[in-house]
Amino acid sequence: MARAVVLLSGGLDSTTTLAVAKDQGYELYALSVDYGQRHKVELARAATVARQFGVANHRTVTLDLRAIGGSALTADVAVPKDRTDAAMGHGVPITYVPARNTILLGVALGYAETVGAFDLFIGANVLDYSGYPDCRPEFLTAFESLANLATKAGVEGTGRFRVHAPLLKLTKAEIIREGTRLGVDFGQTLSCYDPDAAGKACGHCDSCLLRKKGFAEAGVPDPTAYQ
Repeated sequence: MARAVVLLSGGLDSTTTLAVAKDQGYELYALSVDYGQRHKVELARAATVARQFGVANHRTVTLDLRAIGGSALTADVAVPKDRTDAAMGHGVPITYVPARNTILLGVALGYAETVGAFDLFIGANVLDYSGYPDCRPEFLTAFESLANLATKAGVEGTGRFRVHAPLLKLTKAEIIREGTRLGVDFGQTLSCYDPDAAGKACGHCDSCLLRKKGFAEAGVPDPTAYQ
């Protein structure tokens, strides 16, 4: 059975991505990263999800991006609340973490080398987060090329790394329907950028608003615990 490394934040998108990888027949190796995010409670959700899906191994790597800051998720900057669809669809939001997906995929690539995996899965999506430069297909294609240039396996030709983003061009409603089909318990996931200490979602950040809209459009009851 081919192995896959799946970046697992504990959110709706990454959990659905894990379910897709399992459905495609991969042996799952989940990777979560504690990068100093204010919504660190998501990591506990990632651990729960990993257990539910019976992953072969789940690693959590600590890499503190608060050292460089530059984002509402890693610095003392307020998380935007109650923004309109038009506002969310324009420009790069302050919740963008500089180079995050480059860094996370780099760690995932290293993990893949150690476990003999050549398939990397990431829950990137361009429709809901069009302002994030590291969620674009051009970036993912470029990283895949880098992976095959920068690794022992790539240089020796023992395998070719592939970056999979199965949710890339799906709406949030389509992602929720797919996750539901694959048996995802969305009540165990957390998407909020500014949850309270108990892990309840704020209901007002961009991620919460998109999540609420997605469930409504999918016609699926929203199991999220909001503040």
